[in-house]
Amino acid sequence: MSFAFTEVNEARIPKILAKYPNRQSALLPLLTLVQRQEGHVSAEAMAEIGKRLELSPAYVQSVASFYTMYHFQPTGKYIILFCINISCQLRGADNLVEYTAGKLGIKVGETTPDRKYTLKREECLAACCNAPMMRVNDKYYEDLTKEKIDQILATLP
Repeated sequence: MSFAFTEVNEARIPKILAKYPNRQSALLPLLTLVQRQEGHVSAEAMAEIGKRLELSPAYVQSVASFYTMYHFQPTGKYIILFCINISCQLRGADNLVEYTAGKLGIKVGETTPDRKYTLKREECLAACCNAPMMRVNDKYYEDLTKEKIDQILATLP
């Protein structure tokens, strides 16, 4: 199986490469492009990126796996990341993660059968002042309670 960028993303690649004097520096932007296109980064996509940047697939994978923002399996439409750093833990994040897992009927790290939600923990989401907090895709929610989580989930189409 091989990977192909969409026509639109294929047109973006030369613009991305032009930003970097060393083409290997475009690795993270290309990984992000793939993830936005596919919802995750497959082994085939990493091989394709490696070919374009003259990097081994193993090197691409080693860089991609360093970052928690890249997913290697298909995910739900909404990726829910709960901060589990000390500020959030002290303010009840663990209980809220378990509450959300129960509400969705999945465990942390899993995706709902309808592929709507993926639930994960994240080391730090940088909102210690308003802990506990979570991120749903690119939107941050702070000062969480069970009631607030219910309201947030109800607004996701």
